[in-house]
Amino acid sequence: MHTTPTELRSDLRIVLAPKLAKLRQSAHNVKSQIRRAVWRSQDGWRRISAGMEIDDLWSQFKAEAQVSSRPFRQDVDQRKDQAKSWKQPFKIFGAICSSILKKLSPPRRIFLLLTVILAVLSLVGFEFLIFTREVELLLAFVGLLLLLVMVLGDHISMQRDIEIAREIQRWLVPRVPPDVAGVDIAFATRPAKTVAGDYYDAFRRAVDGPLLIAVADVAGKSVPAAMLMATFQASLRALAGSRGTLSDLVVGLNRQACSNNMNGRRFTTAFLAELDPITGGLNYLCAGHNPPMLRHQDGTIERLKSESIPLGIELNEKYETGRTILGIGDVLIIYTDGVTEARDEDGKEFGEDRLLALVAQPPEERAALSLAAVMRKLDEFVGGAPQHDDITCLVVRRT
Repeated sequence: MHTTPTELRSDLRIVLAPKLAKLRQSAHNVKSQIRRAVWRSQDGWRRISAGMEIDDLWSQFKAEAQVSSRPFRQDVDQRKDQAKSWKQPFKIFGAICSSILKKLSPPRRIFLLLTVILAVLSLVGFEFLIFTREVELLLAFVGLLLLLVMVLGDHISMQRDIEIAREIQRWLVPRVPPDVAGVDIAFATRPAKTVAGDYYDAFRRAVDGPLLIAVADVAGKSVPAAMLMATFQASLRALAGSRGTLSDLVVGLNRQACSNNMNGRRFTTAFLAELDPITGGLNYLCAGHNPPMLRHQDGTIERLKSESIPLGIELNEKYETGRTILGIGDVLIIYTDGVTEARDEDGKEFGEDRLLALVAQPPEERAALSLAAVMRKLDEFVGGAPQHDDITCLVVRRT
């Protein structure tokens, strides 16, 4: 029986159709698996990198490397200051190694030395007893890995404690400004590290009493400064409950600061003021702090200066207050030195002149908008440069 070409093609389709369907399904499955693998790899990278771009990752790595190297810089700088010679690179390397060993506990110090010795022996091909070169290298690698895990464990534990300290510190400062008729307040703070030494507060000394405004800056950064800041906050809140004058309050704060100044190594600059919401009368005291800027409605700027020294230096210092009037529409800018000393990528400081020029402009209708303008201008100036000091700014506007 003769088979026509059309019938032959039809028979081939019938025979090959299942096989082609299987091939298509296999190709589809392979494409799906490839897409899943690509998505999983991209998702894994996003998780590892926290969604940051390569440039941002590199910038943060450099910033963290700079911070992490601070404990060793002093030892290295001492070597750099010496006369240059061909031995200097070896001396700097030795200073780094010595500095690392000094900062380890004795058991870990010995453990690190043993692993380094094993690594050197494996590299020079020296076999010790039953240990072959490969075994020595493996033991050295495992030893360094164990030491790394221990150091990471310490870092994670310390980071958790610092996070707890940051949460406690957040409880010590107000999250929202007090609701006082005729007064509009806004504040912002940015710690240079996880915890800060800056402090700000605003509260009524009594139900119908004056509004107490405080901005302080403890010398130093990180945990020691944060601990002294907590002491300052507790002292201020306790002393504010008494019926003494602002000068009496500051004298009490100075007494507490002197008892916790670590033999004169720690002091606190502060600006404290009492504002009468009805009359606008402002009693103030600037203890070694950056003089706040008061922009009056007519455009003139008054600096609230004082000759008082910082708290915690001289026990018998007599703190005398000044007085001015905060009129309707006047704006008071209180800040810490982290604002004016903020640096751009070239190392230039923001400076008081830029802040004065900004304050001299017509003020916004709300304190929060004035504060946002200051912080925005500061961010534009700093750019991508790392923050080296705590930044705090408080704006008071009389309405």
